[in-house]
Amino acid sequence: MPYIGKKNYYKVSLEELKELPADKKPTLLLHACCGPCSCFPLTFLCPHFDVTIYYGNSNIYPEEEFLRRRNELEKLLLDLKKDYGFDVKLIEPTYDHQTYMADLREFANLKEGGERCFRCYRKRIGEAYDYAESHGFDYCCTVMTISRQKNSQILNKIGQELEANHPHCKYFYSDFKKNNGIEIGRAMRIHYDLYNQDYCGCEYSYAQRMKEKAERENPKIDPEKN
Repeated sequence: MPYIGKKNYYKVSLEELKELPADKKPTLLLHACCGPCSCFPLTFLCPHFDVTIYYGNSNIYPEEEFLRRRNELEKLLLDLKKDYGFDVKLIEPTYDHQTYMADLREFANLKEGGERCFRCYRKRIGEAYDYAESHGFDYCCTVMTISRQKNSQILNKIGQELEANHPHCKYFYSDFKKNNGIEIGRAMRIHYDLYNQDYCGCEYSYAQRMKEKAERENPKIDPEKN
C-alpha cells in the first residue's frame, strides 16, 4: 500500500490524549495479536481509556498456535489487573482460518512484509473496526505498531482509510515502538514469563520458519569442503 512521506504517529497519539475528557474514560476497542505485543500498548492506553481487546486473528496457523497466543493474552490480562488494576475485557470471535485466507492465497508467493501482509493487516483491523462501530466504541486501535517487522506508517494509513467509513468511531493513531515501547514491552514479557512466538502467525510465515529450523538442524554439506 503506497503512502506519501512519514508522520510521527507517536506525537499524534499524545496530542489525541490531551483532547480526551477529564471526567470519563472513552471506550477503546484494541485489536491485539498476542500477549507480548500487548504489554506496552496496554500500559500506554489503559490510564486514558476503558479498553476492550478484540482477539480477531484467524490468520494465525495452526489453530493450536492461535489458542496458545490467546491463552497467553488471557494470562497477561490477569497479571495486569493484579499489578496495575487494569480491568481489560477480552472478545474472541470465531476462528475460521480457511475463510479468512480465501482472498489472500493469490498472494501466496509474495515475500513476508509485502502486499499480502498489508491486506492481512487491513482485514484484521477492519474486522475489529466493524465490531467497534456496531457496538458503540468511541475509538479503535491495534497493537501491531509495536512490532519492528510492521510498518507503522502503513498501519496508520489503513486506520485512516477505515476511519472514513466508520463515522461513529475514531481511530487512535499510534506508534507504540516509540518512547522505549519495544524495550518496556520486552521487559514486561520476560517479567510475566510470556510465550514469545518466533514467527508472525500466518501459514506462510510458519512454513518459512519451519524451513529455516530444518536448515539449521540439517545443514547442507558443501562437497568442496570435504
